[in-house]
Amino acid sequence: MKKLILSAVAAASLVGCTSVESAVVSGSEIAANGEAVAVIQGSSLGLTAIFHIIDIVQSDLDTVVNKLLISEAKAMGASKVDLKSANTTPRHGIFALFGTIIGITSSSATGVAVK
Repeated sequence: MKKLILSAVAAASLVGCTSVESAVVSGSEIAANGEAVAVIQGSSLGLTAIFHIIDIVQSDLDTVVNKLLISEAKAMGASKVDLKSANTTPRHGIFALFGTIIGITSSSATGVAVK
């Protein structure tokens, strides 16, 4: 019973490993491809197994850009995001060795929400 509760707590804590931060800005003070609404940063942590083959908790650029940045921009009234930077943990080649049994991956992206 204790193992079940511990695994449920661990799984619940891993699901909540995303963060979206935003700052509202004046459109005249930020250079963008339209009227700037806000600067948005999204981050996500993931958990993989067996050389990053199995995603236990997904964290990739698709998740960060589409589910975090774009959804936050649309919630703030913007029509698109001017992506400034994006990065993720490499998973292929020599980098697969770092996720031998269990691996932790991270992804983040930053952009300007514009109307």
